Amino acid sequence: MDTTLRDGEQTSGVSFTDSEKLYAAKLLLEELKVDSIEIASAHVSEGELKAVKRITNWAKANGYLDKIEVLGFVDGTRSLDWMERAGAKVLNLLTKGSQKHCEQQLRKTKEQHVEDIKSVLHEAKNKGITTNIYFEDWSNGMRNSKDYVYFLLDHLPHQLVNRFMLPDTLGILNPDETYEYCKELQEKYPHLYFDFHAHNDYDLAAANVFAAVKSGIRGIHTTLNGLGERAGNVPLSSVIGVVKDHLKMELNVDEKKLYQVSKIIESFSGVRIPGNKPVIGEFVFTQTSGIHADGDNKNNLYFNDLTPERFNRKRIYALGKLSGKASIKKNLEELGIELDVESMKKLTKRINELGDRKEMVTKEDLPYLISDILKSEQIEEKIKIKNYSLSVAAGLQSVATISILIDGKTYEQTAAGDGQYDAFMKALWKIYDQLKKPYPKLIDYAVTIPPGGKTDALCLTTITWLMDNKTFKTNGLDSDQAIAAIKATIKMLNLVEFEAEVGG
Repeated sequence: MDTTLRDGEQTSGVSFTDSEKLYAAKLLLEELKVDSIEIASAHVSEGELKAVKRITNWAKANGYLDKIEVLGFVDGTRSLDWMERAGAKVLNLLTKGSQKHCEQQLRKTKEQHVEDIKSVLHEAKNKGITTNIYFEDWSNGMRNSKDYVYFLLDHLPHQLVNRFMLPDTLGILNPDETYEYCKELQEKYPHLYFDFHAHNDYDLAAANVFAAVKSGIRGIHTTLNGLGERAGNVPLSSVIGVVKDHLKMELNVDEKKLYQVSKIIESFSGVRIPGNKPVIGEFVFTQTSGIHADGDNKNNLYFNDLTPERFNRKRIYALGKLSGKASIKKNLEELGIELDVESMKKLTKRINELGDRKEMVTKEDLPYLISDILKSEQIEEKIKIKNYSLSVAAGLQSVATISILIDGKTYEQTAAGDGQYDAFMKALWKIYDQLKKPYPKLIDYAVTIPPGGKTDALCLTTITWLMDNKTFKTNGLDSDQAIAAIKATIKMLNLVEFEAEVGG
């Protein structure tokens, strides 16, 4: 069960619109094929009600309504009435899984709490709503008040509960405890179905999932990109590796869609995926060391079971201070460029020098470096900026006027936009539309500024482009962010020309 749209939205600063929630629900169920999704908490806001209605309407029309779950509370019929208004049919009822929470937060005895839960369960049945039960703070319950947990399970009507959910609410468990507690409950209540819900406060969420599944648990809660309160929940990407590769079990999830969907959620949430995040991070399939690239050429000596192809990704060989000839050769092969031994030595030396200065080098930079080093015609700058004027004024759109040289001819255009670079791009695409020239779509824009806070510091602008179903990056370096972006853009335009000439 994926809970990105409920528990994941509890990440500080994250709030999904109703349109984003609907689109994410479709991606999770239709593309990723997770078994169910938890999409909201009952009676949070009118916006939440609107989002749930949109999702349940779509789900009902497409046969997914029983896979849509909503968190509700032990509040008589209040949560149930809200669910009826929203069109939801599966309630995840939040109960207290530790005696401390029951007595100190609810100020009730365990007997009173059980009676309140029973009341909700019977009302849910009358309304045709399926109920699962969360034991909030269950991990502390098992540590400090095990008899209380057993009391709940002994006195709740099992026939009215589909799944019992065991959350490590505060992320306190280690794998040994997780295995012991999960195993103990399954042996004592073999007829019940349990889920495990891991939080990552001690960075043990994935390890705890391993222990839970090893103990016999068959229901796991995840979020995309590890979103969630505090340190987050266990990421779906990590669970795939743990369950399939280490425990040799099957999942319904389509792992080839994982990276694509994770990037969309990154965009919706505004929370960037760390570059070294297993499976979905930008650099996890990047070999930096030259000796690793050499080993990959010799029977894939540096591969493991998490191959990039499984997730519809590619292995990349980084270019920098640690690059050897093998890394550079692999990048050149993708560009269709061959160099003699002496030229390769010169290029390797230059790339290592740039890496020493912390300058980024991408595959797309190689033709420029080759041209510069060898004074060759590997790539000719057919497109050059002759002049441009960028203006910005308070309360008004920015305006850009550009003069650009394409194949020896000068073209000029003016456009307004939301910021100087946006105005520049709109003026540029006016020219390209006029010439009926193809151009890529900008899909990511990142600016890196060295620490220190100096206003004249160089900033590196890295832009990711999409063209003909292929992504590529170009960099620009300048003390002015807009100019750095323009430099990256001009580099992109010439690369597109070069690719067209050599046949893509």
